[in-house]
Amino acid sequence: MDISEIREKIEKILQEAKEQVSAGNPELNEQLKSKYLGRKGELSQIMRSIGQLDYHLRPEVGKLANYAKQKLEEIFSTAGKVRKPIERRFDPTLPGRSLPVGGMHPLKRVLRESIEIFVSMGFSVVGGPEIETDYYNFDALNTPEDHPARDIQDTFYIKKPEWLLRTQTSPVQIRVMESQSPPVKIIAPGRCYRKDAIDATHYYAFTQIEGLYVDRDVTLADLKGILTGYGKKIIGEDTEIRFRPHFFPFTEPSVEYDFSCPSCHGTGCRICKGSGWFEISGAGMVSPKVLRTVGYDPNVFQGYAWGMGVERITMVKYGIEDIRLLFENDLAFLEQF
Repeated sequence: MDISEIREKIEKILQEAKEQVSAGNPELNEQLKSKYLGRKGELSQIMRSIGQLDYHLRPEVGKLANYAKQKLEEIFSTAGKVRKPIERRFDPTLPGRSLPVGGMHPLKRVLRESIEIFVSMGFSVVGGPEIETDYYNFDALNTPEDHPARDIQDTFYIKKPEWLLRTQTSPVQIRVMESQSPPVKIIAPGRCYRKDAIDATHYYAFTQIEGLYVDRDVTLADLKGILTGYGKKIIGEDTEIRFRPHFFPFTEPSVEYDFSCPSCHGTGCRICKGSGWFEISGAGMVSPKVLRTVGYDPNVFQGYAWGMGVERITMVKYGIEDIRLLFENDLAFLEQF
């Protein structure tokens, strides 16, 4: 028998022992142990045959046999041991394992706060489609065909001139007035789209909240009270509201309104660029032409409407100088809220 045959036989013995040994059958293990390591065992026969080999082969074969004997003893020793189950004890004095919990996005937080404020003032929340027609987005709102907002460079047209992505949530107001008689007291929050060049204060998509109240004897003073109350709730009790004359085709008279800067309280700082004010959006009394379009008599009913960008309110509330931070999903920024 040459050295290669001896090596193959030893490897076969080890492989068979590993496959046949059983932790749950000690009698079988003893029989296997005797088969391989007993006086007449297979490994013992190999060890006794070492003396019959050539002198120069004896050391290597002896080394292989001793290695096999050590491995067989480990196999049978391990199989004879019964593993005890690990005792798991609950220690009530250990601190709890906290899991990471996400926070609400600042934009979503301001949107929810705004809705809650207006609902507390008696407004109902309504929604409408983001894909609109020219009629609801422009015509019914007294915005003629030659108005700049209807240019393809300003509006996302899906199938010009029929379908477009709404540029405001005002179409919801028209749909609601067409479906019911006054009084109407609603807010319409939702996503809008315009072809604005992206910079620190503009984005092609934004969230808007528009409000509408139509009833008898409604005045501009009522509108001022609503927006003043909202500003003090969402920004702070010391917030002041400033109205400036403006023009919108769907309101008459029309105004733009500003909130005083919450950082400097109107004295001027880097956040408000030294003006002490933040421009929020537009508002006004609903145009008689719009009321007639939906079938309301402007001699009997009056109404006010306003719109505001939630992103703008969020930037004012938290002193954010770049609108792009609200859309980049940067955790270093979002974790501050």
